[in-house]
Amino acid sequence: MTVLIIGYGRMGKLVESLSAEYGFDVAGTVDVAEAATPQKWPQADVAIDFSIADAVIANVRRLAERRVNIVIGTTGWSAHEAEVRRVVEDAGIGVVAAPNFALGVNLFVALAERAAQLFGPQGAFGAWIHEAHHAAKRDAPSGTALLLEVAMKEHAFNRPIDVSSTRAGSIPGTHTVGFDAPGETITLTHTARDRSGFARGALEAARWVHGRKGWFTMKDVLGI
Repeated sequence: MTVLIIGYGRMGKLVESLSAEYGFDVAGTVDVAEAATPQKWPQADVAIDFSIADAVIANVRRLAERRVNIVIGTTGWSAHEAEVRRVVEDAGIGVVAAPNFALGVNLFVALAERAAQLFGPQGAFGAWIHEAHHAAKRDAPSGTALLLEVAMKEHAFNRPIDVSSTRAGSIPGTHTVGFDAPGETITLTHTARDRSGFARGALEAARWVHGRKGWFTMKDVLGI
C-alpha cells in the first residue's frame, strides 16, 4: 500500500519514518509550500493528514476528488465536521477521524466511560478533566479532553465536569480524569512519553481504513 503524508512537520516526519513497519510505501509528502498545488500531489491508497485545522476542509475536498481514503490526525477543526462529513459521503470514501490516535488513549477513553457509569449515580462525587501539552499546541482544551468530557456525559455522568488546560514547555500530552468526594479522590491518567504513539495509531488506522467506505473513529479501528 502507498500513503500520502499531508503536513510535513514533526508528526508527518514521524509517520514517514514508521510507515514501512505498517506495510506502507510513502508516495510523497505535502508541506506548506506544496499544499496550494494539489494537482502535483502523487496518487496514493491512503492519506494521513497532520497539517493545520484551517487546511482540513480543503485537503479533504482535494483527496475526495481522487477517491483517496483519509486518516485525519489534525485537531481544532471539529466546528466544521458536518461539512467534512458531507464531502466524504458524497465522494464515497473512507475516513478515520480522531482527536488522538494513540491506542492507549482510546482505551483510556473507554475506561473513562466505564468510570462515568460507576460514579454517575454517586452524587457525592464531582469530576474534572485536566490536560497538559507543549507550549506550541494551538487548541485548548485539547480535542482529547473534549472527547473525554462528551464520553463521560454520554455514559451517565450528568453533573458539571470541570475541564482545564496547561500549555508549557515540550509536554507531548498528559490527560487526567478525576473523581472527588469528601475524604477520597480517584484519578485516571494517561501520559504520552513521546509522539510515536500518535503516529503508530494513525498508521494502524490507515491500514484498517484501506478499502472501506464511511466515517469511522478509533473505536471502529479497535473494535470497542
